[in-house]
Amino acid sequence: MCDTCGCNITDGNRHLLTPPKGRSSLGNSPAKILNNLLLHNDQQADLNRAIFDSKGVLTINLMSSPGSGKTALLEATIRQLNGSLKIAVIEGDLETENDADRIRALGVQAHQITTGTACHLDAHLVEKALDHLNLDELDVLFIENVGNLVCPASFDLGHHRNVALLSVTEGDDKPAKYPVMFRAADLMLISKTDILPYLPEFSPDRAEGCLRNLASKAPALRLSSKSGEGLEAWIAWLHSELKSYRNARQQHETVKPNVQPEGRMLHRAEPEIRFVPVKKSA
Repeated sequence: MCDTCGCNITDGNRHLLTPPKGRSSLGNSPAKILNNLLLHNDQQADLNRAIFDSKGVLTINLMSSPGSGKTALLEATIRQLNGSLKIAVIEGDLETENDADRIRALGVQAHQITTGTACHLDAHLVEKALDHLNLDELDVLFIENVGNLVCPASFDLGHHRNVALLSVTEGDDKPAKYPVMFRAADLMLISKTDILPYLPEFSPDRAEGCLRNLASKAPALRLSSKSGEGLEAWIAWLHSELKSYRNARQQHETVKPNVQPEGRMLHRAEPEIRFVPVKKSA
């Protein structure tokens, strides 16, 4: 899949395709190049996480399909926290600074990553964004990934927790249809609940049932960024995760996201298949 659509290669890792003179290349076959890109991503993710850990910054990857309300959730979160936690946001989109502008308007640090054609963020893109943020002033960093229910769950960015949004304007069977994304989630948020009365075909109970059928024990919360319903539970989860993270750091430990192995296989090229002609018997 992704070895043909090209989303493995981003502006963050493109430089690896043409290393400086004297440095080894990623390989001379598509399979070897793509597999080595994934390896380099994991190495950069570990470096990113070490930076976050040195500053004590809990980093959360927000994932969902386009239009599910990730930026609206961040806006509502900023208002609800009212300065009780110091946060910043890395925004990921194909184009425009629209989402970052919305966050900055609320007085919060935000940096926009425009990926061009890449349908997800990677660790190298996040590493470049860190130069534009003051991590010393933060408790929590949110990374709003590109809207996509497949690829974002397959890449470690150096973050600590995955949060997946499911809007009531989508089908309640989305966890069943996109198991990689929802298995990776440490929390599922059912968003836009204020319009549930107009969407009787969407059942939050069925959505949570699909999540449980994936053997996921992740909490499932229901909220509306517009009405404020459910925001207190979301903020409580956030404070709880920050406390757990700080306890881990006191033990010189870290927290890693649940990157899904079956999702990573979509980004790992298959070995070239060679067909050997069969000799006919006399």
